[in-house]
Amino acid sequence: MELFPAIDLRGGRCVRLYQGDYLRETAYGTDPVATALSFADAGATWVHVVDLDAARTGVPENRPVVGAIAGALALRKVAVQSGGGVRDQAAAEALIAAGVRRVVLGTAALEQPELVHELATHHEVAVALDLRGREVAVRGWVEGSGRDVVDVLDELAGAGVAAVNITDISRDGTMTGPDVEGLSALVDATAIPVVASGGVGTLDHLRALASTGVAGVIVGRALYEGRFTVAEALAAVAAAGR
Repeated sequence: MELFPAIDLRGGRCVRLYQGDYLRETAYGTDPVATALSFADAGATWVHVVDLDAARTGVPENRPVVGAIAGALALRKVAVQSGGGVRDQAAAEALIAAGVRRVVLGTAALEQPELVHELATHHEVAVALDLRGREVAVRGWVEGSGRDVVDVLDELAGAGVAAVNITDISRDGTMTGPDVEGLSALVDATAIPVVASGGVGTLDHLRALASTGVAGVIVGRALYEGRFTVAEALAAVAAAGR
């Protein structure tokens, strides 16, 4: 199980939202590059970066910051997966050009499935499925799509995506624990590697996730609030995988 320490960007700052609510934001610093490098120094091999402004509006306001993070991490041989507002090929190509290894599509994956197929032919692509219950939310979590997550997973089969990032919006930022049972069911429902996000607050949560068969876990607030360190998380994940 791969660990993806998370950097969510709004106005160039590192922030975390509570249950996807843009009005319930906590800022954790004004230097996202330094934060990314601290994750790398602790042993992370991936960093997950989201442009929350672009996710809501489609305007890539934080793209220069994403590029700065990717450039700094490239020197440490740490990969970046990044998304938020990637709604056309030009936006995806711009992230790749900025040094992002894996581009994450959200809203566009549901509205333009042909874009997923096209990009996955040439680049490493993940699809973000943000869930309220079983419904996939779109446009930075502010709208419902009316689509069931398993139906979307079925449609993505054979598209060549590297992973699906599954976020439980009701748990995101709460640190109350992931939906282990639900994630296990989704792992069983698809051959696409599943990366879990939302609710992790303890090392035991990470160990529980390791038992579900997920390929990775995205962790944010728990790291920023000192519940555990990246090094401790990596050790817990490694031990659970033995």
